[in-house]
Amino acid sequence: MTIPRFLIVTHVMHTYANGNYYAYGPYVREMNLWIKNAQHVIIVAPLSKQTTINPIDICYTHNHVTFIRVPSFQLTNGINVLKSLWVVPYIMTVLLLTMFRANHIHLRCPGNMGLLGCFAQLFFPFKKKTAKYAGNWDWQSQQPFTYRLQQRLLRNTILTHRMKTLVYGEWHDRTKNIVPFFTASYSEKDLLPIEPRTLKTGDIIKLMFVGALESGKNPIDSLLIAHELIKRNVAIEIHFYGEGSLRDSLEKKIITLNMQHNAFVHGNVNSATLKDAYRDSHFMVLLSDSEGWPKAVAEAMWWGCVPVTTQVSCVPWMLANGERGVIAFDLVNAVANILSLINSPKEYSLIAYRGVDWSRQYTLEKFELEIQKLV
Repeated sequence: MTIPRFLIVTHVMHTYANGNYYAYGPYVREMNLWIKNAQHVIIVAPLSKQTTINPIDICYTHNHVTFIRVPSFQLTNGINVLKSLWVVPYIMTVLLLTMFRANHIHLRCPGNMGLLGCFAQLFFPFKKKTAKYAGNWDWQSQQPFTYRLQQRLLRNTILTHRMKTLVYGEWHDRTKNIVPFFTASYSEKDLLPIEPRTLKTGDIIKLMFVGALESGKNPIDSLLIAHELIKRNVAIEIHFYGEGSLRDSLEKKIITLNMQHNAFVHGNVNSATLKDAYRDSHFMVLLSDSEGWPKAVAEAMWWGCVPVTTQVSCVPWMLANGERGVIAFDLVNAVANILSLINSPKEYSLIAYRGVDWSRQYTLEKFELEIQKLV
């Protein structure tokens, strides 16, 4: 089905260079599937003043894109809330005008733009709408007020009409607005044979961290796990893939722990480099405080790299409560589980191959097919 005007409302920062609009690679890769059958794409989002393209960024593959730049704003404290009072009326006006013109409205949540979009879409009950809630939908978890507000608006069938909200995992309290969903990183062309990892005494055990170097992802915890394993006389390397405000702290901690020959910070890398890293690593260690669908977990499983992660969002379902990976409750528990698998190579291989079998159900082809059913 062809969509004349497809509107995207997102908080993701964009960059304009070489005649194209670029943004975070995994997000744009997904959006290129959403807009495949659109005649005209309208994007309402913040735009960076920089023209340098981040290695992880890619551009939209569409010939008719209209980008409407709006200010970026935060609601994290009282001062930021006061500052937002100057920009929110303008952004709401832009959203109402673009939604009026659009044939399909697509919101990216949770985020500040998603929050405003949730309010603006209330004025268009007869338009077809979708929302991708890429955060933790779990109602038992601690969430910022603005996130809870977006959840309440999206799931409310009295206020919000003709909306399909895609959430990660199966939740018992969902309404007809809520659709359990997944995401995908790889194509059927990536269904390559898996080289079994060996876990022999004296071998170097390779750990990796994939994600933003920010407090919510706890990259230093991953480093401390590697350090603790070294103290247990395990030959360890850990490689960090991602950028963020904690990079300096992480690099200083590596020096403090005298791990310059064991820990390596690579920054953002392209998907091919990351794919090779997954295939070469034994464990992907990511002790996040919160997740939606942790792509790094699913990607690691695809390549037979066993994830070590926390019990957040839909992770217990993804890992079958520990049958397809390690669910760690703290650093001590993570170290103990990794040591146990190092000492049990057959169990390690069994967990790895269970993860491969499960994750390879979710291909880009299946993802695209499911998206087309929604647009």
